Amino acid sequence: MTKILSIQSSGRQDGSVTRKLSAAVLEQLGGDVSERDLTTSVPHVDGDWIAANFTPPNERTAQQSATLAYSDALVAEVKDADILVLGVPIYNFGVPAAFKAWFDMVARVGVTFKYTDTGPVGLLSGKRAVVVIASGGTPVGSDIDFATPWIKQALHFIGIDDVTVIAADALGRNAEAKLASAKNDILKLAA
Repeated sequence: MTKILSIQSSGRQDGSVTRKLSAAVLEQLGGDVSERDLTTSVPHVDGDWIAANFTPPNERTAQQSATLAYSDALVAEVKDADILVLGVPIYNFGVPAAFKAWFDMVARVGVTFKYTDTGPVGLLSGKRAVVVIASGGTPVGSDIDFATPWIKQALHFIGIDDVTVIAADALGRNAEAKLASAKNDILKLAA
């Protein structure tokens, strides 16, 4: 059975467009779903985390291992999944801080990417991502959309290049038609 990791970053529990559309994506795809809600305190990278991350695993202290435990759990979830469903609203032209903090915990040299003579190479190839994006005023793909290209680059950085974007964008204008279009795009996912 396909393993799906649903990652939700909307600050809204009720009334969230990305959460509702992500639920429709999960229903369309089917599979064994694990969920991660990023609105419950994702730690930020700090000096202790960096020191622990760059210490070889066999040389880490117990404290350094504890510092990386949450990050290790997030990485294990991503590694275990065949498909990631990412619910990401656009906040102020970019991704929510919680989503950025999640990615910072997942992007680990030697674990999810490596450096080579030709540049970084992602180590999580063979996975698929469905990114559900919603915004009130920012059109996806426009000059003011810094979220969608950032997400695609971040996923590429860790080796995930099969990315589908489901957009319900600029909902401040003609929301019903845009939601209907996003729902239609969701129906095409299983094909």
